[in-house]
Amino acid sequence: MNEQETQSPSNSESTHSKNAEDKIEELHKLTNRIANELERSRIAQYTELLNRPWKLIGLNLLSGAARGVGIAIGFTFFAATIIYVLQVLGALNLPIVGDYIADIVRIVQRQLELNTY
Repeated sequence: MNEQETQSPSNSESTHSKNAEDKIEELHKLTNRIANELERSRIAQYTELLNRPWKLIGLNLLSGAARGVGIAIGFTFFAATIIYVLQVLGALNLPIVGDYIADIVRIVQRQLELNTY
């Protein structure tokens, strides 16, 4: 029994050592995965951009102008489509649509007559 008791701690130490090595290996893999994710997210370029405020302002102005142009083009297409549909409906001379448009025109004319600037 004495031999078994002596061997038992060495076995538990080797098991503990393997368990620790497995944990270290898992931690290493996790660290590498996090490093790869950070590289893909370009965090270094973002922090560099934050340290150069004039470049950040320039990029924001450029992206804002591009967004504004995109909205203007989109609204133009949308409004043109609506106007086209209304023209087609007006050409059909539908009584319900025509009466509705005539009511809108009368309301607008009354408002213009009442509000003299």
